Amino acid sequence: MSGSSEVKPEVNRVERRTDPIRVQIVDDHALFRRGLEMVLSAEDDIEVVGEAGDGQEAVERAGDLLPDVVLMDIRMPRRGGIEACRGIKSAVPSARIVMLTISDEEEDLFEAIKAGATGYLLKDVSIDEVPDAVRAVHGGQSLINPSMAAKLINEFATMAKKEEERPHQVPAPRLTEREMEVLRLVARGMNNRDIAKELFISENTVKNHVRNILEKLQLHSRMEAVVYAVRERLLEIT
Repeated sequence: MSGSSEVKPEVNRVERRTDPIRVQIVDDHALFRRGLEMVLSAEDDIEVVGEAGDGQEAVERAGDLLPDVVLMDIRMPRRGGIEACRGIKSAVPSARIVMLTISDEEEDLFEAIKAGATGYLLKDVSIDEVPDAVRAVHGGQSLINPSMAAKLINEFATMAKKEEERPHQVPAPRLTEREMEVLRLVARGMNNRDIAKELFISENTVKNHVRNILEKLQLHSRMEAVVYAVRERLLEIT
């Protein structure tokens, strides 16, 4: 992780809360974990409740630690980050998981989202941005590097083509026209603030629409909703 990067995800500042955000750090490099722990522990509203050196240990400890946010690498021994993501989401469904990795592979990005990750950041992001990333994800945002967002959309388009001939099994939940507009903008990698500007509505209204979309689709994250919508042909990405 360097002090600056050419491409940085835009992170909206999230209003701080009384109880500290509980963070679990998972990475097989002790020095990297220590660097993150030092930066996050300096924040009054964030508490590092535990660390793990591999995915297996992370899953085993998550049930006791009950983290709000997990920062996790993908490439780790014993159990990789994507498999561990599934395990943690099973043990602590409310946990928000951010993949913090050097991997810019499309397959890793897509599999991480399918596993339940709500963020995917490359390790060249400025370390000073990590606390705000934790707050943003905990506040309900999905974070992804802009360069990776483009790859994600390409993956959605490929998936949509593969699914063109798949027969429908169950009618998909009906979204309103406005909810579809919001979903399309989410698919473009836009955050709540940018969506609000685009549609001339408030950020709170955007949050309400996103919450309604997730409830209707019975999903847990914005990116899961986009995957579902493409699969069910509710959303076309060209």
